[in-house]
Amino acid sequence: MKQGMFTVRENIPITRDVYKLRLEGDTSAITNCGQFVNLKIDGLFLRRPISVCDVEGDILTVVFRAVGAGTERMAAWKKGDSADILTGLGNGFDTSLSGERPLLIGGGLGCTPMMLTAKRLISEGRKVSAVLGFNTKDELILEDELCSLGADVTVTTADGSYGIKGFVTDALGAMDYTYFYACGPEAMLKALCRETKTPGELSFEQRMGCGFGACMGCTCKTLAGNKRICKDGPVLKKEELLWGD
Repeated sequence: MKQGMFTVRENIPITRDVYKLRLEGDTSAITNCGQFVNLKIDGLFLRRPISVCDVEGDILTVVFRAVGAGTERMAAWKKGDSADILTGLGNGFDTSLSGERPLLIGGGLGCTPMMLTAKRLISEGRKVSAVLGFNTKDELILEDELCSLGADVTVTTADGSYGIKGFVTDALGAMDYTYFYACGPEAMLKALCRETKTPGELSFEQRMGCGFGACMGCTCKTLAGNKRICKDGPVLKKEELLWGD
């Protein structure tokens, strides 16, 4: 973990309430795809955990939805503003387990860590497919970016306004994959544990207090006991999870 000051280079809306924020600073602590950062918001006590979407040199990209006091203030950040950020948080995905045909699965903003994950896997010579799930076409993000990397992308929408009508699990039947990496709402992750035919890794979206394991406020039940999503995760393996009813 490293704390540093970043400078806003770009902050633009990409859907009605979702923003792409690009910041310049020391990204050296971000060593794996699937990690997250914790951003300090002036006037608020708790930082805001946001998945890393991409890193290129000293440029960090995150994508967030403006839904509350903290993220609404982030949406107002302008070019040249400064941000206090903790970087290098979380364990990230283990791409050494991917096999030749890894499948990336993202639901809503859970699609954002799939950008850097796809880059990593493609650079390792893997044939990457992705399933991105949204409620409606107006929420669509990152399809073009993942396609431009060379990933084979399928989109689902719950209302059928774009791509396959239904949820990400409705697209799995036709997929040929050796391992999967997923991020999204807990209900989606639970369904994937039932429907996927291979081992895989799931990144949990969870409210956090500290973001680095001190407060025990974000725990998940596993075969090895309770694990902290911020410190022991946010990525956990499918086979270690214990789901409640």
